[in-house]
Amino acid sequence: MEPTLRPGDGLLAVRSSRARRGEIRVFEHPMRPGFWLVKRVDHVRGDRFEAVSDNPDAGAVDSRVFGDVPIAGSFRVVWTVSARR
Repeated sequence: MEPTLRPGDGLLAVRSSRARRGEIRVFEHPMRPGFWLVKRVDHVRGDRFEAVSDNPDAGAVDSRVFGDVPIAGSFRVVWTVSARR
């Protein structure tokens, strides 16, 4: 999620039954159980959303690979704290 979030940054996320374009969400990787991702919502389609990375130079580990993500079971990021001082 660089440059928005960098390694070591903290976040607080809450369960939310509604996703909105532009918000950041945390969810379990659909193809790798136990591996959690932090991505931005690009589009909402019914009860699913398209998750994209903020970093265009990063490899595609988003909806381009695993498709739309169910809103149920995902969390909306409501607060972040930078590890940088």
